[in-house]
Amino acid sequence: MEELTGKIISCGIEVHKKLGPGFLESLYESALLIELQKQGLHAASQKEIRVFYDGCEIGVHRLDIIVEDKVIIELKAVVELDQCHKAQLLSYLKASNIKIGLLLNFAKAVLQVKRMAY
Repeated sequence: MEELTGKIISCGIEVHKKLGPGFLESLYESALLIELQKQGLHAASQKEIRVFYDGCEIGVHRLDIIVEDKVIIELKAVVELDQCHKAQLLSYLKASNIKIGLLLNFAKAVLQVKRMAY
């Protein structure tokens, strides 16, 4: 799994080097999808997951990017990552039954990366 997350982070760094900070998350999402696919990784954006409460489906949520059905990428373009962003990714991991997630923040001079496990 570390090899896969390493490849994903490298793709994020490449996108950040080429675009720099200052764009909307949706542009980074599109660019990152291109970069992941160039590296031979299967990646999908805006994949819907069903969310349940007490065994009842309460709605759906769209993930920014999911890679190889093993890693969720949550993209941000914010001044600072905070506990809310980390809690958000943990909730997505729990709801999707995926164990590893990456929080990527493109708003900094250097790509900010937080690897999380559930």
